[in-house]
Amino acid sequence: MAYMNQDRKKKIAEKVKPILKKYGVKGSLKTDRLSITLTIKSGPIDFIGDLNTDRPNRMALSKDELRKHYSLDVNPYWFQEHYNGESYHFLKEVITALKSGDWYDNSDAQIDYFDTAYYYHVNVGNWQTPYTITK
Repeated sequence: MAYMNQDRKKKIAEKVKPILKKYGVKGSLKTDRLSITLTIKSGPIDFIGDLNTDRPNRMALSKDELRKHYSLDVNPYWFQEHYNGESYHFLKEVITALKSGDWYDNSDAQIDYFDTAYYYHVNVGNWQTPYTITK
C-alpha cells in the first residue's frame, strides 16, 4: 500500500537537490500521506519550448498561450513522449531521483490490484505561481 513519510522524503531530497542545482532550477518537495510532489518554480529550462508538438491537434493552446499561464503537470510515465532537449534530460534525472526512496510498483491494473511504495508527481509551476524562466 502506498505510503510516504518524512524519512523517505529526506532520502529523496538528498538525491533531488543536486539535480536542481546542476540545472540551475529552483523547486520544492511536498509530501502527503500517499505521495511526494516536486514543484519546479523557476529556472533556465524552457519546458514549453521543449514540448513535443509534432503531431497535429496535440495541444488546444499554442506555446505562446501556454507561456501566459505556464503551469504544467508532467506525466511521469510518458514524459519521454512529450518532452525533448534539456527538459527531457532534467525530467529523466529528477524522476529517477524521486524513485530513490525504496520505490517499487507491483501493480496489476488488469486484476485491479495496486501495490506501490508511493506515488510521485512533477509540477512545473502551479496555478497560483506560474513557472518563471530565468536566463
